[in-house]
Amino acid sequence: MRQGEILGLSWKDVDLDKGLLYVTQTLPHNGKNIIVGAKTKTSIRSVALSSSTIKALKEHQNNTDTNPSGLVVCSTTGTPVNPANLRREWLKLIKLAEVPQIRFHDLRHTHASLMLKQGEHIKVVSERLGHSKIQMTLDTYTHIMPNMQKEAASRFDNLISITK
Repeated sequence: MRQGEILGLSWKDVDLDKGLLYVTQTLPHNGKNIIVGAKTKTSIRSVALSSSTIKALKEHQNNTDTNPSGLVVCSTTGTPVNPANLRREWLKLIKLAEVPQIRFHDLRHTHASLMLKQGEHIKVVSERLGHSKIQMTLDTYTHIMPNMQKEAASRFDNLISITK
């Protein structure tokens, strides 16, 4: 998800029983008011959640029951988190973890890259990202494709040798 989609996510748009969240609103870069809608029409989407994410969200929800804003991510007073504050906290976490510094938005790229590397279909990755066309996903992540081509050729070789 994009930063604004995460910061604008409401609990009403999270269905932990079905394992889905719905991107229906965003918090703009100025951090002021939640905007209904998203970057594009296809950015308004559902995203399937992994079991570990569902578990983490349930724990988080139990700790934020008194949240008046209904936002999944909010300040201690229940107001939307200012994007600049999120970036500051992100940098602190990176420093604490002693890992290379990346932008918060790079988490989105990492997610997509890892999914593609594990063989997830480009259409699924594109839908998760909310891209309007698969071509946008392909243009952004083609640097991953050469290794995937080699792996696909190897898998095909194995398939043919099994059927002989």
